[in-house]
Amino acid sequence: MTVLVGFSSKYGATEGIAERIARKLREAGRDTIARPLASVDKPADYDAFVLGSAVYMGSWRKEATEFVRGHLAELAGKPVWLFSSGPLGTDPKDAEGRDKLKEAEPKQFEEFGEALSPRGRQVFFGALDPGVLGRRDRLVRRIPSGRELLPEGDFRDWAAIDEWAAGIAEELAAG
Repeated sequence: MTVLVGFSSKYGATEGIAERIARKLREAGRDTIARPLASVDKPADYDAFVLGSAVYMGSWRKEATEFVRGHLAELAGKPVWLFSSGPLGTDPKDAEGRDKLKEAEPKQFEEFGEALSPRGRQVFFGALDPGVLGRRDRLVRRIPSGRELLPEGDFRDWAAIDEWAAGIAEELAAG
């Protein structure tokens, strides 16, 4: 069984999560490759999928959304898991007391959930390195509330990512 951990990452945080998931699946004995979704030509070559994207303004990145929509037939009926990265900071609750990870679920989770019946959906905290930001995001960080909106740091919870990957490995082993 070959597993694709496909991802769409703007600044590298989501790619890091995908690489970590792929490594954990390989350590569990799964034939696994991590690749940007834009470079995946033949989804039919894979038996299971862990698909993820960075989230901006409540949505997955365009290439991730287009990949899933364009390959629904090949993905349907195969084991699929979905993940996202995006929220920044260390506080699990937002200013209104809501769960940040739950609030950060992209709208595609619902859409793809209906079409694919994924075995799991997970949002992970992301990371932000101001040194790699594009012009527009650098400008956002310059406005007074921008640094609060886009705090610098690596907020990925590697233990939670490892635990999720271990659960995927267990499900794949069980068939």
